[in-house]
Amino acid sequence: MAQQTEAVRRAPLSRDRVLRAAVALADEIGIEALSMRKLAQELGVVPMALYKHVANKDQLLDGMVDVVVGEIDPPAPGSDWKSAVRQRILSARRALLAHSWAAQVVQSRARPTPTVLAYMDSVIGMFRTGGFSVDLTHHVMHALGSRMLGFTQELFDASPSLDPEAQAVVVPADAGKFPYVTELAMAVTHDEESVVGQGCDDQFEFEFALDLLLDGFERLHQQGWTSTNPSGEKTA
Repeated sequence: MAQQTEAVRRAPLSRDRVLRAAVALADEIGIEALSMRKLAQELGVVPMALYKHVANKDQLLDGMVDVVVGEIDPPAPGSDWKSAVRQRILSARRALLAHSWAAQVVQSRARPTPTVLAYMDSVIGMFRTGGFSVDLTHHVMHALGSRMLGFTQELFDASPSLDPEAQAVVVPADAGKFPYVTELAMAVTHDEESVVGQGCDDQFEFEFALDLLLDGFERLHQQGWTSTNPSGEKTA
């Protein structure tokens, strides 16, 4: 075992190896205790060697988020939009739960990385290709919020919002890579003073999400839904 560990330590250093080692170390000691010095020690290198692959701690954290998002299962081929979105979000939740620190780090990022943008674009695209209008998709994303990435924020949580339009400012050169994010961002005019996103009416978005949930509750009530009989079908 000691020889195997030493062999791993002697393996060539790469950005992927640095990031995966950081994720594993954060899983073990917690994100607050993670440092470049401890990561270098874990990899058996001097701290300066890490900076060839990540310029600073922020880049390290961005890369760690990318590793976790990379664990989310791809969309199941041939699924309808509802099944595809549900599967994708539940997979995201499994990935986040596997790394207890990940939600905290995701919320701390000033803007999404290209990997996170690609995931967001995929989810938005499921609604758009499923027949949803840009307008409806915009409000659906407000209602989903951080659930899109597998976790929920508390009502009075002051952490940065994950609203895609507010944070995902796509430069023109990248617009073709993230067509649905770009479409949504360009279609909605925002007001800088809004809490939920520039130009989005806070009360409207709150009521939209509330009504959406209440409508769902009403439908389940009408069909006789219970946890032991989700379909509401009558049993003999």
